[in-house]
Amino acid sequence: MLRSLLTAAAICALTACASASSDTPDDVSMGPRDTQLTGYLAANPLDGKTILGPPPAPDSAHGRADRALFDETRALEGTARWKTAIQDNDLWGGGAIKRFSCALGVDINATQTPAAWRMLHRMELDVRTVGTPAKDAYGRLRPLIGNDKPVCVPREDWMKTNSSYPSGHAMTAWSWALVLSEAAPARADALLTVGRESGESRMICGVHFISDVEAGRTLGAAMVARLHAEPAFAADLARAKREVAAAKTKPQGC
Repeated sequence: MLRSLLTAAAICALTACASASSDTPDDVSMGPRDTQLTGYLAANPLDGKTILGPPPAPDSAHGRADRALFDETRALEGTARWKTAIQDNDLWGGGAIKRFSCALGVDINATQTPAAWRMLHRMELDVRTVGTPAKDAYGRLRPLIGNDKPVCVPREDWMKTNSSYPSGHAMTAWSWALVLSEAAPARADALLTVGRESGESRMICGVHFISDVEAGRTLGAAMVARLHAEPAFAADLARAKREVAAAKTKPQGC
């Protein structure tokens, strides 16, 4: 009974906290587009497996709660929260960055804020460097495997082998939120809210358990802490701060 009440409360909170943008992108591809960018980290400097520890066992109280939340949030299909989750999936096509732009009050793009735009995409590549070893070590199956319940992105074969824990999207969203909050401290509340919501979108979408999202935030924060030791990252962050302060163009359609 308690678990059911907690789950229902979580669903209500997740549904209420994020609203859909007016221009959810059609292209929800999660991977990098053609780019010459590389991450800031030449090699993985963190032991994500040790930092995170293992995911919840399926038959544990935490594991059962993970599954219950997946099952119950399938009812969100077609809602505004579902559409926001689709937008949050789009890391390289501009959908996710649009949500952060709205929170920042500045249109983040390759023309007005090139250092900030480049920094966010380079960090997403670092997420792959840091997060993949932990994913491979634990090999947790995604919640959509073995059922035909609705998910907010097309089901693809890679989902059968790409581990659920930790969530790379949640790592990315939380790391973006942390760094943009450094660039614009006065907007930290709004930016960190989007970072949290964007991670939760992975569970709303049905492609991750909520504990995958929590692990993604943890490892994303660890990655940002480590990135501050990289001179190229520090230089781009300083440039991004100047760009944000000088920006004239505000995002549209928020």
